[in-house]
Amino acid sequence: MKSKRIMSLLCIGLLAISLTACGSSKETSQKQDAAKQTEQGTASQVKGLEKAIAEQPALLTSIGQSADFEMVKALMDNSQIKYTINKVAAPADIKAEKVLVMAVGGSSKGLGAAGIKAEDEIKRTEELIKAAKEKKIPIICVHVGGENRRGELSDKFVKPVAENADYIIVVESGNKDNLFTNIAAQKNIPMDSVKSIADVAVPLKKAFK
Repeated sequence: MKSKRIMSLLCIGLLAISLTACGSSKETSQKQDAAKQTEQGTASQVKGLEKAIAEQPALLTSIGQSADFEMVKALMDNSQIKYTINKVAAPADIKAEKVLVMAVGGSSKGLGAAGIKAEDEIKRTEELIKAAKEKKIPIICVHVGGENRRGELSDKFVKPVAENADYIIVVESGNKDNLFTNIAAQKNIPMDSVKSIADVAVPLKKAFK
């Protein structure tokens, strides 16, 4: 009799554990579905650039001192966009330029070679953004480095530029966590995402009148 009672209690315990596990699994699945729906909703709020926002010439600068800057330079050359170039442009360097193109991507090696500390680069970035807004010239944020150019260092530069941009262009592998998408949705900034670096030329050229 006693053994039967013990078996009954064990069965009840196992059933409770099973129900708890099922409930937990269902709750996790519901949270994942909700997150996916939120992500899809956020993405649907982001629109690509509908009309040109910039005039030539542009001022091209690096934000983070990565090699991505050279890639953006090549894209601008191939697109026959007139521009001046200054990897470490300061507010005083904005003269006749009518748009600021910021090639974003942090590189500890690039910063070291330029003799620049990350905090000083961030300060320069903030001052440059402020100057562009005061002069009422648009800012184009370009991120071509993909997943390899994301992380703690790069994101220090990505966020202030993207949040203050008038247009964002990103290679989609650099936006797997939807950082750019979320910023674009929150700030109502047009954004175009492309599959490869070569594809950046199309939206970049489209930005100019």
